[in-house]
Parts: sequence; structure tokens; C-alpha cells
Amino acid sequence: MPLWKRLGFLLVFVVPALMPAAHALGVATGMHDVAAWFPLFVLFVLVPVLDRALGHDPSNPADARIADDRWFAAPTLLAVPVQLGLLAWSADLFAHDPFGPLGELGWLLSHGVVGGVLAINTAHELVHKDTRVERAAGGVLLASVGYHGFKIEHVRGHHVHVSTPLDASSARYGESLWHFLPRALVRNTANAWRLEVARLRRAGHSVLSPRNEMLGWTFRWLAFALGALLIGGGRGLAFFLAQGLFAACSLEIINYIEHYGLERRRLPDGRYERTTHLHSWNSDFLLSNLLLYQLQRHSDHHETPRRRYQALLHHADSPQLPGGYASMFVLALCPPLWYRTIHPVLATWRDTLASQGNRGCTATRDAGSASRA
Repeated sequence: MPLWKRLGFLLVFVVPALMPAAHALGVATGMHDVAAWFPLFVLFVLVPVLDRALGHDPSNPADARIADDRWFAAPTLLAVPVQLGLLAWSADLFAHDPFGPLGELGWLLSHGVVGGVLAINTAHELVHKDTRVERAAGGVLLASVGYHGFKIEHVRGHHVHVSTPLDASSARYGESLWHFLPRALVRNTANAWRLEVARLRRAGHSVLSPRNEMLGWTFRWLAFALGALLIGGGRGLAFFLAQGLFAACSLEIINYIEHYGLERRRLPDGRYERTTHLHSWNSDFLLSNLLLYQLQRHSDHHETPRRRYQALLHHADSPQLPGGYASMFVLALCPPLWYRTIHPVLATWRDTLASQGNRGCTATRDAGSASRA
């Protein structure tokens, strides 16, 4: 891997830097309420433009040994102190800085999206790994936004049931984001508790056992909430809870994008076909992949979940998003625009697979409608 690309993954830290940059902009101009929206402008206006300008990166690693290069683990672990420091600073600022209502909303949304990138996306990389340090770091990041159930449900639930009606994070064909989002948030949290209780009972342990991961991470989340209360009083606590909700929402919006309209075939024995790179959307835009630890190579991630981000592969025959996640995120917020953009792409991809004799995914307009009924 060229040096520029190795260093390019450090661009993820530009995202948390947008929050102090927004504050500095507000101080310099006196327009705090407008400046609070600056991170969202960068992420959802400038990044899509730069994505188009810089173009695609379909190249795959030439040396398989890159998967063992521990240098790439350093940025993911560094995200923990950066996230916690930013959280404390931002809670204090929110509690004591004179934002108006518009500025408060902008600051909370901005920090929530930043947390979705820095905390949840980094945790997504970490919770799949073999080392206890990395998995623990992922848990801390998730607890800092109050979505710690993701550590359990994502690995034991989502990766098992992805692209089937059993998965709350796989959007059906024709399902709007606004129908999908509350279902995903509620069901995934409930599923995390259910999966952990089932694991404990199989092992002969009490639900109230110290081995209960959900209880342990919930206590850590409560400790973070107490810290926010001590830092900023009631406003500090309100900030902490709101940024966590918005971070969780940003994650599930990305889940919506990653699996929309794709379904695994059900086999004659009632089981679903093995998950492959045909069951997740892929995107090879260079900049947004560097910003997100190559999360957009999601097709390969689901085919080989333990593969480290620097070794993820681009699959040309996977369904390809017409833009990076930043631009698709904005489209998903408006269902008519989303359908108009994604449905022709999905239809063309299915036709291509069929012409090659590959049945691929079985989701159709009728199947999607039936799954919602």
C-alpha cells in the first residue's frame, strides 16, 4: 500500500476536529448559531463534492501481509481518548456557551454525526477483532454514545441474519428510512439484551451475573452520563443523551444504505443462503473510504467479517452505490429522491447478474412489499 494511502486513513481525525473548528468560527464571527452547523456542511456538502472530484479507488492490496500490519490498529485505538476528550469538551461548551435554539440543534446534530463516525464507525472495526484490547476499546466507544448493544447485536445478530426479514438493520425494498429508523433502534437494542440473556442461560449463569456484558456496558454508559452531569449540570446531561441518540440514528441510516433492498435466498431446507459480497452495497469512492476505515467496502466485510479495514477488497460484481455514504445519507433522508436514485441501479444490477446466470439476491418490488405487509 502506498504511503499516501497509509497516512490517508488518519483523515478520520479531521471529523472530530470539525467541532472545535466550528466553535472557533463562531468566536471569530460572533455567529455561533450558524457556525454550529459547520461540521454538517463539511460532511454532507464538501465531502460529496470532493468525493466526485477525487474519484474512485477500486484497487485491492497487492500484499496479503498488510492484514498483519499493526500500524493500522493505532488510529482505531487512538479514537478512544479523542472521543472521550471531545465529548467532555463539547458537553462543557454546550452547557455554558450561549447558543440560541437553532445553534443548540446544530451543535447536537453535528456532534451526533461526528460521534457516529469517530465512535460507532471505529467501534464497528474494533468489535470484530480477536484481541481483548480492541474489543474493549470498541465497547468504550459505543458506551460513550449509549449504543453499546451494538457490540453484541451487530456481531451475533446482524451478521447472522443480514439481508433477511429477521434482521432489523436490513431495509426492505420500498421501505422508507423514516419507517426503518425507529424499528432498527428499538429492535436492535432489544435484540442485544435477548442475545446476551440467551448466552448467559446457555452457560448456566444468572442474568444478573457480572458476566452480563449488557449490564456492564450499561453501567459504563451511566458513568459517562454522570460525568456529563458533573461537567455541565442538566444541560450537560441533556447534551450527552441527545448526541448519543443522534449518533445511533446516523449509524442506522448507514445500515439502511448498506443493505437496502437486498435479500438472501431461502433454501429448500428453510435456511438462508450463505452471506456473500452480493448481499451488501459497495462504494469505492476514495475520500469517503479513507474517512471511514473503508466501511464502504461493506460487501467484503460481510463476506469476511474479521478482515481488517486496510485489507478489505473491492468487488466489482457487488451492487455499487452511485455515490459515497455522505451523499447517499442525504438522499436517504428524502425517500422519493432515494427511490428515484437507487431503484434503477438495483434493477440494472439484478439484470446483469441474471444475464450472467447468477441469481444473486431474490428481492423484488413484490417481495419487498410483501415483507413489509
